[in-house]
Amino acid sequence: MLRTHTCGELRKEHEGQTVRLAGWIHTVRDHGNLMFVDLRDRYGLVQVVINPESLTAETVGGLKPESVIGIQGVVRARPDDAINAERVTGAIEVPADEVTLLNPSKTPKFEIEDRVQLSESVRLEHRYLDLRRPVMQRNMMKRHELLLAMRNYLSSREFVEIETPILTQPTPEGARDYLVPSRVHSGTFFALPQSPQLFKQLLMVSGYDRYFQIARCFRDEDLRADRQPEFTQLDLEMSFVEEEDIYAVMEGLMLYMLDHVFDVQLESPLPRLTYNEAMERYGSDKPDTRFGLELVDLADLASRCEFQVFRRTIESEGRVKAIRVPGGAAAATEKVRKDLEAFAKTHGAKGLAWMKVLAEGELQSPIAKFFSESEQAELLKTMEAEAGDLLLFVADKERVVHSALGALRNRLAKDLGLLEGQPHQLLWVTEFPLYEHDEKSGRYVPAHHPFTMPDETFFENQELNPAAIRARSYDLVLNGVELGSGSIRIHRPDLQEKVFETMGISKEVAREKFGFLLDAFEYGAPPHGGIAIGIDRLVAILLGYESIREVIAFPKTAAASCLLTGAPGPADAEQLEELSLRIREEVSVREP
Repeated sequence: MLRTHTCGELRKEHEGQTVRLAGWIHTVRDHGNLMFVDLRDRYGLVQVVINPESLTAETVGGLKPESVIGIQGVVRARPDDAINAERVTGAIEVPADEVTLLNPSKTPKFEIEDRVQLSESVRLEHRYLDLRRPVMQRNMMKRHELLLAMRNYLSSREFVEIETPILTQPTPEGARDYLVPSRVHSGTFFALPQSPQLFKQLLMVSGYDRYFQIARCFRDEDLRADRQPEFTQLDLEMSFVEEEDIYAVMEGLMLYMLDHVFDVQLESPLPRLTYNEAMERYGSDKPDTRFGLELVDLADLASRCEFQVFRRTIESEGRVKAIRVPGGAAAATEKVRKDLEAFAKTHGAKGLAWMKVLAEGELQSPIAKFFSESEQAELLKTMEAEAGDLLLFVADKERVVHSALGALRNRLAKDLGLLEGQPHQLLWVTEFPLYEHDEKSGRYVPAHHPFTMPDETFFENQELNPAAIRARSYDLVLNGVELGSGSIRIHRPDLQEKVFETMGISKEVAREKFGFLLDAFEYGAPPHGGIAIGIDRLVAILLGYESIREVIAFPKTAAASCLLTGAPGPADAEQLEELSLRIREEVSVREP
């Protein structure tokens, strides 16, 4: 037995016990006749006292940071004046009777300390060292605890965990598939799943009325801080349910996990916003409601004032909206205003109008002259503005207004410190559009996926404007971040074919891509629905990180490459020949 106890386990009550420990040397303090070694494993640190005269020269030479050793000794209490109160093992130490050098270490690329500032590229290239740091080990343990809590909660409520295939059929789900060539069936390809969507619906047809899976998913899309080419989600599906049943299960699960793993208490039922309400008030379908700065509609006033930009926007069926920044006038220098305008333009706005509310109730702005005295008074009342406030306006198409002001309110919340000390906020956004307009193609495309049940307006009037049709779908949002999406699914083949048709998917393509699903629906598919939430995002938010790479053991870079292994890499000629593939030109993979 290499160890009887872990390095974080020993306490004063272990005094007098003979123990065996094994781990990594964290620090060495050589006092000549004695060496004090902090021995580390993922459970903690313990001080080991070593007499170098009892060791071989090879062993003494190997006693340096990150070498792996095993020791045996009798636990003894430290004198009162030598107790380390900052360490749970600080009341004891272990004088070593035996020391075994299990594996010497080269000098590591960086210290295994949380305080060390490292570039992400260095951390990812030497991830096995980075993962030794206490903060990363805590992150991985919290992730483990969260997954365990998920499994325990759902299993106790008769959910069955079932794995679905990783190698499957390419399907149009929105993002690009990762394709895997087949050696056996030359010229054909598997796809790595973007989600287990079709298989979990088939499981409902198969009678497993409560399914879940901690699922690995793959999407070949542009990456950012909260996206990876491969990610993990909690996938869940239930039969004989409506929206309220999904809400009840997920709220119970989320509140249980937050309480048991992160000591965060939230109340149920969670707040709900319809998609339209979220967009109107916050300019986002994943609103952060922990602060104000809500959007205010100024259509009526804008249609009557003399400011032509506002009037023409309303006349062309656009929108004019504003947000009030309490006390923001004093800090709104010309430099700050230009910076905010540049930010709004990155989100599609043509400009950003502004007004400062002076102490006398007057408005200071280049556009204030276009508003009569009564209109200025009306504006102040509508905006609930007070002296010292800053008003910011965007006039454009509805999509642009919401995108620009929605992003701007989030930016201002960070700049003004409005999020500091705020508790976590979970909420539902419901009644999403079934379709969204793709400006490039000029077509309406599915806003979620083509298996989402439409609401009753779809059945009442097939000639209805597609933009007006709602879906029986819902998102779970945490602190302004979409954790996951779900919906009540289509379970009848005739309706599924009709939805495919309205989305421009021909019967031939539908039969080729989804024939197995349509066939299954003809054999007694129950009404069903579900949801999937991103585990990486959830853990990152609750631990206070913006990047999910901090809570993934071996993540990819923003260029979808692995600095540790060098993936993706070239295939050799023999492999390509077996797969009937030929590389047309050399393509280099570089960091952006």
